[in-house]
Amino acid sequence: MNAITNYIDVHQQIKESNSQFLKRLPRFTIDLIKIIIKQDEINRILFAYADYEGVDFLPKVVSELNIKVDIEGLHNLPDNGRCFFVANHPFGFADGLILTNTIAQKYGDFRAIGNEVFTLIPHLRPIVAAVNVFGTNPRKYLLELEKVFASHLPITHFPAGLVSRAKGCRIEDRDWQKSFVTKAIEHRRDVVPVFFYGRNSRLFYVIYIGRKILGIKANLELVLLPREIFNKRNKPIRVRIGKPISYDTFNNNKTHFEWAQYVKQQVNNLKN
Repeated sequence: MNAITNYIDVHQQIKESNSQFLKRLPRFTIDLIKIIIKQDEINRILFAYADYEGVDFLPKVVSELNIKVDIEGLHNLPDNGRCFFVANHPFGFADGLILTNTIAQKYGDFRAIGNEVFTLIPHLRPIVAAVNVFGTNPRKYLLELEKVFASHLPITHFPAGLVSRAKGCRIEDRDWQKSFVTKAIEHRRDVVPVFFYGRNSRLFYVIYIGRKILGIKANLELVLLPREIFNKRNKPIRVRIGKPISYDTFNNNKTHFEWAQYVKQQVNNLKN
């Protein structure tokens, strides 16, 4: 039997990182992180579907996890898929998987604006337009993004950039970034709002609140995100798709940032 390929190798990635903090972590801490993120299980799934990539890989993962997707408003997906499909970001991975798989089933090829970490997974590289969500994007990322914006491909995007966090008694996205509004106007792309019902585990938010209270800047809760997708195994996830918003809507009555928050509110309104 062939050995399972380590597509994700936390120890190696820490060794190659620029973070002196991570490089000082003791080996037992790294081993604990591997367990928390379920590194072996992730690599098992990636190895099992090594012959699939892009739009062919996505449904395999949905099936593997037996996520029961309940989508309302599929009729609101326009015939012309040259749009931004934007959504709230409550889960981290599961919402990205479902959004991209839904768009792939409707339109075929597409591009997902996503964290550069996804390029570590060869199965996803053909469909990911990488961004650095924690810092400055290198020139090659920006050039590739411009090609994607100018293309005829559908684009999926989580404009918050980061996963929803606890805010008072609610779980919600931070302010949405304005870039999708700017590019929707520039490239005449309508915007299709998508809302995901649900949240991550209590532990995720407890760690977030705890490290905020303690003044810890490092996003410690992000370590749990790979584990969160396995928490969705065999469970239903409800999604609602709204009517497209024409790029002509984004006039000079508001700034692009204000229009981004307007779209965010339209997404949140889908909950009701």
